[in-house]
Amino acid sequence: MIESGGWTVFDHMELLFVIGLPIGLAKKAQARAVMESFVIYMIWNTNINYILNTWNFGVDMSNVEDTIGIKEIGGIATLDTNLIGALLVSGLAVYLHNRFFDTALPEWLGIFSGSSFVVMLGFFMDIPLAFLTAWIWPSIQDVISQLQGFMASSGTAGVGIYVFLQRILIPTGLHHFINQPFEFGPAAVEGGLLNYWFEHLSEIAAFNGPIREIFPQGGFMLQNASMFFFPIGIGAAFVATSKPEKRKKTMALVIPTAATAMIAGITEPFEFTFLFLAPQLFAVHAALTSIFAMTIYAFGLAGGFAANIRGITGVLLPMAENHLDAIFIYFASGIVLTFIYYFAFRWAILRFNLKTPGREEDEEVHMYSKKEYKAKKAEEKGATSSEEGLNDIGKKALGFLNALGGTDNIADINNCTTRLRISVKDPDQLENDAFFKNYGAYGVVRNGKAIQVIVGMEVPKVREEFERIVNDNVS
Repeated sequence: MIESGGWTVFDHMELLFVIGLPIGLAKKAQARAVMESFVIYMIWNTNINYILNTWNFGVDMSNVEDTIGIKEIGGIATLDTNLIGALLVSGLAVYLHNRFFDTALPEWLGIFSGSSFVVMLGFFMDIPLAFLTAWIWPSIQDVISQLQGFMASSGTAGVGIYVFLQRILIPTGLHHFINQPFEFGPAAVEGGLLNYWFEHLSEIAAFNGPIREIFPQGGFMLQNASMFFFPIGIGAAFVATSKPEKRKKTMALVIPTAATAMIAGITEPFEFTFLFLAPQLFAVHAALTSIFAMTIYAFGLAGGFAANIRGITGVLLPMAENHLDAIFIYFASGIVLTFIYYFAFRWAILRFNLKTPGREEDEEVHMYSKKEYKAKKAEEKGATSSEEGLNDIGKKALGFLNALGGTDNIADINNCTTRLRISVKDPDQLENDAFFKNYGAYGVVRNGKAIQVIVGMEVPKVREEFERIVNDNVS
């Protein structure tokens, strides 16, 4: 019973994304957006089921259990579009919700306003979308099947390319498009690597040979293998190369973010402490992470090897009985990697005089105090909010709001795991990165009007306070 209950999340991943996406992206009435998204998604799957049973499209629906590429979702046999279908349809539902939820209908049609109107629009859009899916997706499934074969046979080089792309794309946020089809989708194995690993964990743990032999696709789970080691090497290099008068401040910055990366596996706050100050080092970092994954994969390791909480409970402890040699190779290689990181980063920082944490020029670091900054903003456009009565999260949210140009400059508010994602009306009104960092940001990604403030794991609370302050100012 406990085991079957534990599989709930993985068995219904599509529905969780359909429910979760509106919570994060809907601009208003999130609860109603969730309902609309679910209904529109189920209508879409029902339409696909009807189309395949009526016109076939090359898919055998007579024996659903034995037909590859078919999955039951909410009791409906439909094409297994995995997370791609869930994100596509729920994204459509969120768009319709944000665009038409407040549409004013004639009084005699008032009963169809709000959620009813959104679902009605989704109902009609689902019809051509279902036809397109039934026509195109079986061919995509064939390509995915071939991709699985390629990935399984690409060996060490394929693992290296995958891990490098996964790391180098972090600043853009596009790394999710690389890892999610592998972790949760069918890019490497049917059902996703994470699902496959836990489903076959006892079988893999009991295997006496190298893990790579029984689970070669597990090389694409090694992207996090270096998480426990590189923060130590990089952090030590930053402290060693920092200015003596800034060493304590550098340690205060490096130690918490490094600990978060090592224990929780959340590396972005740590990586963003140097990404914008020394982007050359981030390229070196991505390359070293890739080389490390290739190395331990060549030694026969595969699966989600990591020394953080998830890695210990999901890999190291289950593998301890029959794979102590693999665990030894992992930690021995990791120690070597730590020293490589330290000496490589230390040499590069000193050789090219990179402005890593603790080496910035004073005028770039100190900028304005919070008091001076608030006075400046009040003078320019009038302060719309005060820190009085705000907790630390509220003060941080208010600081970010002011640094983003104030309430009038905010077009849209969102967040992901570690980032506050804001769409602004005029990017020229934004302050520089030092202002954001003065309020606790690890960095800022600017892409036109799309702004990402790197906050860390407390970003959901910051977003709530951010939205509350914006709404209070508007009202």
